[in-house]
Amino acid sequence: MERVSVLCLSLLLCSLSGAEIIEEREISPESVNVPQPGPSDLHAVLREMSAKLAENRLMIQQLQTLNQEQAAKLKQLEKQSSHMDSQQQVGQVAFSASLLASGSGHTGPFNTHTTLVFRGVVSNIGNAYNPHTGIFTAPVRGAYHFEFYFVAYGGSHSSAVGLVKNGEHIFIAGQHQTNGWGTSANGVTLLLEAGDVVFLRLWQGYVIYDDESHHSTFSGHLLFPCETLLLMFN
Repeated sequence: MERVSVLCLSLLLCSLSGAEIIEEREISPESVNVPQPGPSDLHAVLREMSAKLAENRLMIQQLQTLNQEQAAKLKQLEKQSSHMDSQQQVGQVAFSASLLASGSGHTGPFNTHTTLVFRGVVSNIGNAYNPHTGIFTAPVRGAYHFEFYFVAYGGSHSSAVGLVKNGEHIFIAGQHQTNGWGTSANGVTLLLEAGDVVFLRLWQGYVIYDDESHHSTFSGHLLFPCETLLLMFN
Protein backbone atom coordinates (compact mmCIF):
# COMPACT_ATOMS: atom_id res chain seq x y z
CA MET A 1 0.00 0.00 0.00
CA GLU A 2 2.80 2.44 0.86
CA ARG A 3 4.53 1.61 -2.46
CA VAL A 4 1.41 2.49 -4.38
CA SER A 5 1.18 5.84 -2.59
CA VAL A 6 4.80 6.64 -3.30
CA LEU A 7 4.33 5.73 -6.96
CA CYS A 8 1.29 7.94 -7.28
CA LEU A 9 3.14 10.85 -5.65
CA SER A 10 6.06 10.42 -8.02
CA LEU A 11 3.78 10.45 -11.04
CA LEU A 12 2.09 13.61 -9.79
CA LEU A 13 5.39 15.43 -9.33
CA CYS A 14 6.54 14.42 -12.81
CA SER A 15 3.29 15.69 -14.27
CA LEU A 16 3.65 19.10 -12.55
CA SER A 17 7.27 19.43 -13.66
CA GLY A 18 6.33 18.73 -17.26
CA ALA A 19 3.56 21.36 -17.14
CA GLU A 20 5.96 24.01 -15.83
CA ILE A 21 8.46 23.18 -18.62
CA ILE A 22 5.70 23.45 -21.24
CA GLU A 23 4.52 26.77 -19.73
CA GLU A 24 8.06 28.14 -19.72
CA ARG A 25 8.54 27.12 -23.33
CA GLU A 26 5.29 28.78 -24.34
CA ILE A 27 6.26 32.23 -22.94
CA SER A 28 9.98 32.19 -23.70
CA PRO A 29 11.13 34.85 -26.26
CA GLU A 30 12.70 32.14 -28.32
CA SER A 31 9.28 30.59 -28.89
CA VAL A 32 7.70 33.92 -30.12
CA ASN A 33 8.35 34.74 -33.80
CA VAL A 34 8.51 38.65 -33.85
CA PRO A 35 10.11 40.18 -37.01
CA GLN A 36 12.91 42.68 -36.29
CA PRO A 37 13.67 45.62 -38.65
CA GLY A 38 16.81 45.20 -40.68
CA PRO A 39 19.26 47.83 -42.02
CA SER A 40 17.50 47.99 -45.41
CA ASP A 41 14.19 48.89 -43.74
CA LEU A 42 15.80 51.72 -41.75
CA HIS A 43 17.42 53.11 -44.88
CA ALA A 44 14.06 53.11 -46.67
CA VAL A 45 12.45 55.03 -43.78
CA LEU A 46 15.29 57.55 -43.78
CA ARG A 47 15.02 58.01 -47.53
CA GLU A 48 11.29 58.64 -47.25
CA MET A 49 11.82 61.18 -44.45
CA SER A 50 14.53 62.94 -46.51
CA ALA A 51 12.19 63.15 -49.50
CA LYS A 52 9.42 64.62 -47.35
CA LEU A 53 11.84 67.13 -45.86
CA ALA A 54 13.01 68.17 -49.35
CA GLU A 55 9.38 68.62 -50.45
CA ASN A 56 8.66 70.76 -47.40
CA ARG A 57 11.74 72.91 -48.04
CA LEU A 58 10.71 73.41 -51.66
CA MET A 59 7.20 74.36 -50.61
CA ILE A 60 8.58 76.87 -48.09
CA GLN A 61 10.81 78.41 -50.77
CA GLN A 62 7.86 78.70 -53.15
CA LEU A 63 5.73 80.33 -50.47
CA GLN A 64 8.53 82.76 -49.63
CA THR A 65 8.91 83.68 -53.31
CA LEU A 66 5.17 84.16 -53.68
CA ASN A 67 5.09 86.28 -50.55
CA GLN A 68 7.89 88.48 -51.88
CA GLU A 69 6.11 88.90 -55.22
CA GLN A 70 2.86 89.83 -53.49
CA ALA A 71 4.68 92.29 -51.23
CA ALA A 72 6.33 93.92 -54.26
CA LYS A 73 2.99 94.20 -56.06
CA LEU A 74 1.37 95.68 -52.96
CA LYS A 75 4.19 98.22 -52.64
CA GLN A 76 3.80 99.18 -56.29
CA LEU A 77 0.03 99.57 -55.90
CA GLU A 78 0.52 101.74 -52.82
CA LYS A 79 3.03 103.85 -54.73
CA GLN A 80 0.66 104.22 -57.67
CA SER A 81 -2.23 105.09 -55.36
CA SER A 82 -0.16 107.70 -53.56
CA HIS A 83 1.09 109.15 -56.85
CA MET A 84 -2.43 109.25 -58.29
CA ASP A 85 -3.70 110.99 -55.15
CA SER A 86 -1.00 113.62 -55.47
CA GLN A 87 -1.74 113.93 -59.19
CA GLN A 88 -5.41 114.39 -58.40
CA GLN A 89 -4.62 117.14 -55.93
CA VAL A 90 -2.21 118.90 -58.28
CA GLY A 91 -4.52 118.15 -61.22
CA GLN A 92 -7.13 120.63 -59.99
CA VAL A 93 -5.95 123.50 -62.21
CA ALA A 94 -8.18 126.14 -63.80
CA PHE A 95 -8.21 129.92 -64.16
CA SER A 96 -10.12 132.75 -65.79
CA ALA A 97 -9.18 136.43 -65.83
CA SER A 98 -10.15 139.64 -67.61
CA LEU A 99 -7.66 142.14 -68.93
CA LEU A 100 -8.68 144.91 -66.52
CA ALA A 101 -9.69 144.47 -62.89
CA SER A 102 -11.42 147.85 -62.96
CA GLY A 103 -11.80 150.90 -65.19
CA SER A 104 -11.87 150.93 -68.97
CA GLY A 105 -9.70 151.77 -71.94
CA HIS A 106 -7.38 150.50 -74.66
CA THR A 107 -4.06 148.79 -74.03
CA GLY A 108 -1.45 149.53 -76.73
CA PRO A 109 -0.21 150.18 -79.27
CA PHE A 110 3.39 149.30 -78.38
CA ASN A 111 6.56 149.37 -80.42
CA THR A 112 7.21 145.67 -79.71
CA HIS A 113 5.26 142.51 -78.97
CA THR A 114 4.06 142.84 -75.38
CA THR A 115 2.87 140.22 -72.88
CA LEU A 116 -0.69 140.92 -71.77
CA VAL A 117 -1.31 140.81 -68.03
CA PHE A 118 -4.89 139.82 -67.22
CA ARG A 119 -5.41 141.32 -63.76
CA GLY A 120 -9.13 140.76 -63.16
CA VAL A 121 -8.88 137.21 -61.79
CA VAL A 122 -12.22 135.44 -61.51
CA SER A 123 -10.80 132.02 -60.57
CA ASN A 124 -7.31 130.64 -60.13
CA ILE A 125 -7.60 127.08 -58.85
CA GLY A 126 -4.14 125.71 -58.21
CA ASN A 127 -2.54 129.19 -58.55
CA ALA A 128 -0.89 128.23 -61.82
CA TYR A 129 -1.72 131.62 -63.36
CA ASN A 130 0.27 134.65 -62.19
CA PRO A 131 -1.86 137.86 -62.32
CA HIS A 132 1.28 139.98 -61.92
CA THR A 133 3.08 138.66 -65.00
CA GLY A 134 0.21 137.26 -67.08
CA ILE A 135 2.03 133.91 -67.36
CA PHE A 136 0.50 130.48 -66.77
CA THR A 137 2.96 127.80 -65.56
CA ALA A 138 2.00 124.14 -65.90
CA PRO A 139 2.35 122.38 -62.51
CA VAL A 140 2.29 118.85 -64.00
CA ARG A 141 2.69 117.16 -67.34
CA GLY A 142 -0.69 116.96 -69.00
CA ALA A 143 -3.17 118.15 -71.61
CA TYR A 144 -4.34 121.75 -71.11
CA HIS A 145 -6.99 123.77 -72.90
CA PHE A 146 -6.81 127.56 -73.32
CA GLU A 147 -9.24 130.13 -74.71
CA PHE A 148 -8.96 133.87 -75.23
CA TYR A 149 -11.45 136.54 -76.29
CA PHE A 150 -10.95 140.23 -76.88
CA VAL A 151 -12.66 143.39 -78.09
CA ALA A 152 -11.37 146.52 -79.81
CA TYR A 153 -13.03 149.62 -81.16
CA GLY A 154 -12.59 150.31 -84.84
CA GLY A 155 -10.26 153.07 -85.92
CA SER A 156 -6.69 153.53 -87.03
CA HIS A 157 -5.40 150.56 -85.00
CA SER A 158 -6.44 146.94 -85.43
CA SER A 159 -6.29 144.16 -82.83
CA ALA A 160 -4.08 141.07 -82.88
CA VAL A 161 -3.38 138.78 -79.95
CA GLY A 162 -1.28 135.60 -80.10
CA LEU A 163 -0.96 132.65 -77.73
CA VAL A 164 2.64 131.74 -76.92
CA LYS A 165 4.12 128.57 -75.40
CA ASN A 166 7.68 128.82 -74.06
CA GLY A 167 8.39 131.67 -76.46
CA GLU A 168 6.93 129.79 -79.45
CA HIS A 169 3.97 131.34 -81.25
CA ILE A 170 1.04 128.88 -81.36
CA PHE A 171 -2.23 130.60 -82.39
CA ILE A 172 -3.37 134.14 -83.15
CA ALA A 173 -6.69 135.98 -83.28
CA GLY A 174 -7.20 139.39 -84.84
CA GLN A 175 -9.77 141.79 -86.19
CA HIS A 176 -9.85 145.02 -88.16
CA GLN A 177 -12.68 147.42 -88.94
CA THR A 178 -12.84 151.15 -89.53
CA ASN A 179 -15.56 151.89 -86.97
CA GLY A 180 -17.68 150.19 -84.33
CA TRP A 181 -16.79 147.33 -82.05
CA GLY A 182 -14.97 144.24 -83.25
CA THR A 183 -14.38 140.94 -81.44
CA SER A 184 -12.18 137.94 -82.00
CA ALA A 185 -11.38 134.68 -80.21
CA ASN A 186 -9.35 131.50 -80.44
CA GLY A 187 -8.50 128.39 -78.42
CA VAL A 188 -6.09 125.50 -78.30
CA THR A 189 -5.32 122.26 -76.46
CA LEU A 190 -1.65 121.73 -75.65
CA LEU A 191 0.44 118.95 -74.17
CA LEU A 192 2.59 120.69 -71.58
CA GLU A 193 5.47 119.48 -69.47
CA ALA A 194 5.72 120.56 -65.86
CA GLY A 195 7.22 124.04 -65.87
CA ASP A 196 6.10 124.99 -69.40
CA VAL A 197 4.67 128.51 -69.66
CA VAL A 198 1.78 129.88 -71.71
CA PHE A 199 0.77 133.53 -72.13
CA LEU A 200 -0.92 135.96 -74.50
CA ARG A 201 1.03 138.53 -76.46
CA LEU A 202 -0.27 141.76 -77.99
CA TRP A 203 1.22 142.20 -81.43
CA GLN A 204 3.37 145.23 -82.13
CA GLY A 205 1.30 148.24 -83.25
CA TYR A 206 -2.06 146.71 -82.20
CA VAL A 207 -4.54 147.48 -79.40
CA ILE A 208 -6.98 145.65 -77.15
CA TYR A 209 -9.90 147.06 -75.16
CA ASP A 210 -11.57 146.18 -71.89
CA ASP A 211 -13.92 147.74 -69.32
CA GLU A 212 -16.18 146.83 -66.39
CA SER A 213 -18.06 144.38 -68.62
CA HIS A 214 -14.85 142.31 -69.04
CA HIS A 215 -14.91 141.70 -72.79
CA SER A 216 -11.26 140.64 -73.11
CA THR A 217 -10.51 137.43 -71.20
CA PHE A 218 -7.96 134.63 -70.89
CA SER A 219 -8.91 131.18 -69.52
CA GLY A 220 -7.33 127.76 -69.21
CA HIS A 221 -7.62 124.48 -67.36
CA LEU A 222 -6.00 121.06 -67.07
CA LEU A 223 -7.93 118.40 -68.96
CA PHE A 224 -6.01 115.47 -67.45
CA PRO A 225 -2.48 114.78 -66.16
CA CYS A 226 -0.61 112.35 -68.43
CA GLU A 227 1.28 110.65 -65.55
CA THR A 228 -2.01 109.13 -64.38
CA LEU A 229 -2.53 107.41 -67.74
CA LEU A 230 1.04 106.10 -67.81
CA LEU A 231 0.65 104.53 -64.35
CA MET A 232 -2.57 102.80 -65.34
CA PHE A 233 -0.80 100.95 -68.17
CA ASN A 234 2.40 100.09 -66.22
